[in-house]
Amino acid sequence: MQYLILIHDDPSAWAAMSEADQSAVMGEYFTYTGAIRDEGIMRAGAPLVPSPQAKLVRVRDGQQVVSDGPYAETREQLGGYYLVEVDSEEQAIAAAARVPSARWGTIEVRPVAEM
Repeated sequence: MQYLILIHDDPSAWAAMSEADQSAVMGEYFTYTGAIRDEGIMRAGAPLVPSPQAKLVRVRDGQQVVSDGPYAETREQLGGYYLVEVDSEEQAIAAAARVPSARWGTIEVRPVAEM
């Protein structure tokens, strides 16, 4: 079964880190990505550009409405994802718990619906 591992964190936490700490965390991400790739469970993954570059698209009364995103009320923002294929939800949760920013952010594990 496939699961999305969605990485939500507070961009201000990243901004508050020293360059050395940021480099160390990026190294952890490279190690993590290599590990789940070597385990054969990684299907895709990527970081996302900062949220201020996002756009929200809606259609209301037949008209396209585009606004800047994300929603202002949230501190944590979606910063990246991994698509994994595992045998159980427990395996997906275990993979998510190893995401480096799980220590300060929130990692969402969501099954991908089979169509």
